[in-house]
Amino acid sequence: MWSIYFVEALTALAAWTVAGYAIWKCGPGLRKLAVRCPSTSRRAVVLAEQRETEFACLQVIDVKACSLVPSQALSCGKGCVARL
Repeated sequence: MWSIYFVEALTALAAWTVAGYAIWKCGPGLRKLAVRCPSTSRRAVVLAEQRETEFACLQVIDVKACSLVPSQALSCGKGCVARL
């Protein structure tokens, strides 16, 4: 027979697992996002760095890579950061 303590422990473990996965998936870090490039007016997929600027408020800080200039350092003005 299952003890009530065992059921409570499994419930707590499941709740922490779901919360940790949500933070890992939707929290700060590097994310691939689609944006229209202001320089070329073409659609680009960028690797954007998101950070938490205020409590529960994510903001794109920097663009690390762009699909329009693969395997090169970004030399544009990174105007797409304002559109993300």
